[in-house]
Amino acid sequence: MATAIASAEDAALRAILEIADDGLILGHRLSEWCGHAPMLEEELALANMGLDLLGQARALYAHAGELEGKGRSEDDFAFLRRERDYVNCLLVERDNRDFAHTMLRQLYFAAFMQPFWRAIAQTSSDETLRGIAAKADKEMTYHLRHSGEWVIRMGDGTEESAARMAEAVDELHRYTGELFMASPARQQAIASGLLPDPESLRAEWDETIATVFNAAKLALPEIRTMQKGGRDGIHGEDMGHLLAELQFMQRAYPGQTW
Repeated sequence: MATAIASAEDAALRAILEIADDGLILGHRLSEWCGHAPMLEEELALANMGLDLLGQARALYAHAGELEGKGRSEDDFAFLRRERDYVNCLLVERDNRDFAHTMLRQLYFAAFMQPFWRAIAQTSSDETLRGIAAKADKEMTYHLRHSGEWVIRMGDGTEESAARMAEAVDELHRYTGELFMASPARQQAIASGLLPDPESLRAEWDETIATVFNAAKLALPEIRTMQKGGRDGIHGEDMGHLLAELQFMQRAYPGQTW
């Protein structure tokens, strides 16, 4: 069960790590397409989107290290924590499965993060976060457009592509609710003006998803219970496999540098 954060500084650190972990884990998932994408153009697009997310994560981890003041670097946050220490939402750690799942996962995430970054850039009390958000907003605008076009193309495409996209909706939609859930740390960060309330972005997210789904001839599923737990460090089995690959070099050769 989530517990209250002791101080405003601890809350800010934890809330920033939530956003950074989302970017790191989803960026790694996109990197897994290298050499496996369906076409060369998409190989480059997926790699670039992954790099965008990793760049956002690096900036956030560096800022988190400054706030913490204990000498931890972005590498320490990315590679040297245990599974339960990661506080990413469950959506971003879901395996790629196929191209339809990857594009739908990206649409769900980008449709939330684009207005989220925009709100941070406009309203956050943290100057560093505002700077990170201004760049990330532009990046997520591209992610949203690119993934949305693919969801429409596949949903309104061949019989097989439509079936695969419908299957992806059935599998992934249950993980979208966690995007709007504010952990105790996030609640304190909202109260202090550091971050926007994710619930305030729901109407825009709903409209974006409905617009894409209408064009893609997809139906929104009725989900009674949304999956959650990532913000509390409770992850699925896939997360362990992901971290084993992500952390291998640092664990096998600790302290090594390029």
